[in-house]
Amino acid sequence: MKRFATIAIASLMAGPAAAASGPFFSLRNTDFIVLVSFLVFVGVLVYFKVPGLIGSLLDKRAQGIRADLDEARRLREEAQEIYANYERRQRDVQAQADQIVANAKREAEAQAAKAQADLKTSIERRLQAAEDQIASAENDAVRAVRDSAVQTAVSAASELLAQQVKAGQRSAGIDDAIEDVARRLN
Repeated sequence: MKRFATIAIASLMAGPAAAASGPFFSLRNTDFIVLVSFLVFVGVLVYFKVPGLIGSLLDKRAQGIRADLDEARRLREEAQEIYANYERRQRDVQAQADQIVANAKREAEAQAAKAQADLKTSIERRLQAAEDQIASAENDAVRAVRDSAVQTAVSAASELLAQQVKAGQRSAGIDDAIEDVARRLN
């Protein structure tokens, strides 16, 4: 801190006026030469409209950034709509799978009631076979519906994005979102 104070005092004592000698408007006066050079430099900048060029470049850059933000916002909203649509489809498919399972259970119960008229041992074997069949049908139906939903979701998302975004301009975030949807639907 002491060193800084010493430097500040020394710089105040040796001002630019002390460096110059003689009249101010002389080519031997360094202050005058520096002033003239600075004014010529500023004049050249104004003559070639450099401040305007810099301003227009900054405005163009700001407009480009604004356009990129608007495009990103639009793509995000579209991705959210697509995601909501696929979630809705998944719920519909789940409801259909539940209905298939319920129908399979009703059919199995009907078969059990019909087989009840037969011998008691035959009834037990048929009930066991019906329960195994229901579990297998339920697993197969859920797996088939889920696989179909995932394939449909991924292909539809790929097609939509391919139509909406020019080739070579896809962002990694959109591809990651499609893969994330595929993983969640699995």
